[in-house]
Amino acid sequence: MKFDEYKIADEIKRNIENSGFKKPTDIQYKCIPSILAGEDVLAVAQTGTGKTAAFAIPLIELIDRQKKNKRSSGIKCIVMCPTRELAKQTGGVFAKLAKHTNLVSFALYGGIEQERQAAKIQKGIDVLTATPGRMFDLISQGIIDVSNVRFFVLDEADKMLKLGFYEDLVYIKKLLKQRHQTMFFSATIDEEIKKLAYSQVKGDAIRIQISPKDPVSRNVKHGVLFLKQEEKRFYLLDFIVENPQAKIICFARTKLRVERIKKFLEKNNVSCTIFHSGLAQDEREKSLCDFHENRCPILIATDISARGIDIANVSNVINYDLPEIAENYVHRIGRTGRGDKKGEAISFCCKEEEGLLKAIENYTGYEINRVEINEETVQKAKIGAENENKSLQEMILNEEAAAAAMRKKRRK
Repeated sequence: MKFDEYKIADEIKRNIENSGFKKPTDIQYKCIPSILAGEDVLAVAQTGTGKTAAFAIPLIELIDRQKKNKRSSGIKCIVMCPTRELAKQTGGVFAKLAKHTNLVSFALYGGIEQERQAAKIQKGIDVLTATPGRMFDLISQGIIDVSNVRFFVLDEADKMLKLGFYEDLVYIKKLLKQRHQTMFFSATIDEEIKKLAYSQVKGDAIRIQISPKDPVSRNVKHGVLFLKQEEKRFYLLDFIVENPQAKIICFARTKLRVERIKKFLEKNNVSCTIFHSGLAQDEREKSLCDFHENRCPILIATDISARGIDIANVSNVINYDLPEIAENYVHRIGRTGRGDKKGEAISFCCKEEEGLLKAIENYTGYEINRVEINEETVQKAKIGAENENKSLQEMILNEEAAAAAMRKKRRK
């Protein structure tokens, strides 16, 4: 089936074509007709399969149709997202696909001043893509009116519910006075989350699940490399040097480890940009922009960027540290191999992380491919780690000698 065959406005079809969509993906093919028909939807599909467009396209059509047929005002659709970056990105998709229509969209999130956001909302919008915190702030201030909302979307539903936003979800749903459609979209979902989700949709809601047996996209070739903790940075450096054309996202467990990796790479004349929750909003946006525009093709990040962020042509994902939550593995490596592109992911696993690897393999349902390392790379990493340890030991000895000399001087 082609997008031309859907009963949607010509303007939207042109926007779809200009956005580079050739034909609907599986999740789009199954979701678009159901949403256009007014059904509640619970959709689960692998990362990189076009879930955002799967709900944005039919919602733009329905809202545009509504505005053409009768005079209407106020917010008609709310899309709740777990992170600022995803809210902004989803808002961008709506804006791009709604060009030359009557629909106005706006992305709302924290980290920036409220005044300009409030002014934009009060001027009049149709679609609000938002993080919960800032949205509830403006609802409580009377700036956001949800009385006309007809469509409600929970994006990355599993994370939203697991982060404890269930009560917020129930609260916002109670505020929606109009009869409305509810849509939950996610790459992963378990039985508990499914139960919570179904409690908030109509009994005859459509459940759509694509490729449930393997949560990892078939476009992603992924494997695991066993090594010592102290050798990880040298394998990372070697990979970057050996693949100068690669566009890489490297995931580390903590903000501190992200900063340390950056420092190590820059010490070895490799430029990179970083992304974690400790950065100010403008710093986060600049990092993503530099990476997106290829001004810096290496991004070191925590799991905050593992979900939903759609950056084109990421060739490689490196799990410097294995994720502590098994399903985050799927979200991380889903940053590559998006759409019809191919991608590769490699995970570094030291002895202390073997339990995490086992949990990931239990989640995916199969053993992840073991990657062999050539002897030259092994030796380079080993020598690098040994030299670093020697440098550290020398620094400690020098500091101890300096401290001893100071004590001796004081005694005199």
